[in-house]
Amino acid sequence: MDIYVGNLPYDIDEQTLTTTFAEYGKVDNVKIVMDRYTGQSKGFGFVSMADWKEAQNAIKALEGEEIGGRPLKVNQARQKEDRPPRRDDFKRKRY
Repeated sequence: MDIYVGNLPYDIDEQTLTTTFAEYGKVDNVKIVMDRYTGQSKGFGFVSMADWKEAQNAIKALEGEEIGGRPLKVNQARQKEDRPPRRDDFKRKRY
């Protein structure tokens, strides 16, 4: 099961997040989403756990738990929605 983890401290690393979730079961993968321009964390990420029951226990236990002074938002990740193509209206046309 993929788990969304929001409101992460910007200085948290993937190893710390892995250790936090490993208390509730086997962690398959951890990904903290980074800003492509600055390289800084965007404050959210995803954790994959193979066992559904372990993942549910982690979600229940860690929702609202404070890490680095910030209460975590933890829930089952939803599929990324299909979005329409971006419009280029914000770009100036040169004539």
